[in-house]
Amino acid sequence: MEREKAKAVLESILFTMGESVEVDRLSAVIEEDKKTTKAILLEMKEEYEQRQGGISLIELEDSFQMCTRADMYEYLIKIAKTPRKYVLTDTLLETLSIVAYKQPITRLEIEKIRGVSCDHAVNRLIEFGLIAEVGRLDAPGRPLLFGTTEEFLRSFGVKSLEELPELSAVQIEEFKEQAEAEVALDV
Repeated sequence: MEREKAKAVLESILFTMGESVEVDRLSAVIEEDKKTTKAILLEMKEEYEQRQGGISLIELEDSFQMCTRADMYEYLIKIAKTPRKYVLTDTLLETLSIVAYKQPITRLEIEKIRGVSCDHAVNRLIEFGLIAEVGRLDAPGRPLLFGTTEEFLRSFGVKSLEELPELSAVQIEEFKEQAEAEVALDV
């Protein structure tokens, strides 16, 4: 493989993996011996250092990893500490409440309680990291089970699910009525 192509392949692998990759594995991909592969990686490391961009290549025992330069840490913290902004609509809050109180729960069970399709709501809650797949139900079709995440607990300021307020039968009935009204609006 031509040297510049090998560098591009190695760079894409190291970027995508996001963790250290052994030189043996990298040499197998670019079809070079270990010594040549290491020489290419060290050359890349030098190029990154000369360019003084935000990325560097580090050597860890017999592997290499692409990472940000140490002097970029203060800038990374500024963006990492910025809280995620997401809007929880009434539909998302209702769906999240059902998952929180009935977990582990399947989509079908959520839909039975809400009376409407919940695919969009479940997908958004997964995207926000508030719920996650926690297993499969031991039933025909082995449907996915959903539950809340640590992010849910952090977002709502509770240490555990036991700290959630009690739901009364009246509140559950109100959820059903709101879902039925939602269906009526969609029709």
